[in-house]
Amino acid sequence: MTQTIKHSPDEISITDFVKKIRSVSSYLKSKWLIILITSIAGGGLGLAYAILKKTVYTASSTFVLDDGNKSGGLNQYASLASMAGIDIGGGSAGGIFQNDNILELYRSRLMIEKTLLSEATFNGKKQQLIERYIDFNHLRDVWKQEDNNGDISFTGSSDNFSRKQDSIISKLVEVLNKQSLTVSKPDKKLSIIRVDVTNKDELFAKEFNLKLVANVNDFYKTTRTKKSNQNIQTLQFQADSVKRVLNNSINGVASAIDASPNANPSLQILRAPSQRKQIDVQASTAIYGEIVKNLELSKMSLRQETPLIQLIDSPILPLEKTKLNKLVGFFVGMLLASLSIVLILLLFRQSKLVPKA
Repeated sequence: MTQTIKHSPDEISITDFVKKIRSVSSYLKSKWLIILITSIAGGGLGLAYAILKKTVYTASSTFVLDDGNKSGGLNQYASLASMAGIDIGGGSAGGIFQNDNILELYRSRLMIEKTLLSEATFNGKKQQLIERYIDFNHLRDVWKQEDNNGDISFTGSSDNFSRKQDSIISKLVEVLNKQSLTVSKPDKKLSIIRVDVTNKDELFAKEFNLKLVANVNDFYKTTRTKKSNQNIQTLQFQADSVKRVLNNSINGVASAIDASPNANPSLQILRAPSQRKQIDVQASTAIYGEIVKNLELSKMSLRQETPLIQLIDSPILPLEKTKLNKLVGFFVGMLLASLSIVLILLLFRQSKLVPKA
């Protein structure tokens, strides 16, 4: 007894599939002229894009960072000092710069704004980096067309900037973060940081890279050692104050002795003023010695905590440049145009085959 296999209406056999492929192929062959013209036109557009697209320059800096956060060393002195209630800043060097947070510091508005507002020398003339960027990209012409306000200046303190000036800086920070600035660690196991700045303006890319690295590294060092510096300033102030008291006490002893140079040995009361001054001298001497010792420990701690930032490579002209090859642009344009016209033709054919309701 034979069984007949029934196919679902939605199923398609291999024969039908081959027929559809041949039908599509024949249809596209009949449209070869349209495809050819469109492909050549797309290649021409790709070639024009490659010619008109400006060269992009990349300025790169690499440096090694040693934040001085090591176990041992002065930590033993810090532990001893803490038992006496003295903080010399020799503990763990965590804080906001642990791990890879310094990478985010490079992308912060604070650092990018400070860099944009700094000056650099372009062709023998000093100019703000933000002014250089605005002039190169003809942004003032755009602002004049939008709101007839193209005479904006960015000199002076940023604290006194208007809402319009802050808005422009915020936009430039966003654009630079998305399109120009790349901060990374090429090897996660090493403490080497790479900063890349890409821009169509070669001189701007170089100067922006140099200024940004300098600003961030200076900010890092200052903030990283801020607590230790405050401790040193406090101890130095105390040491100077106690030293003045000690000097006054020494002068007081001499004055008391001079007041009674030939005191009667039977009158002990005459020796009381000089003895009281001598006690003050001894107390001040002991206090001054302890403060000086703690001050020196704090200075040692500061040297231990001060991060070492060693620049390895800095951008040097001419910078590395990226330019779209004309031949690549032509063939990519042809490929995209060919795929687009084929897809359009197939959709048009399918719409004609679908019966209207």
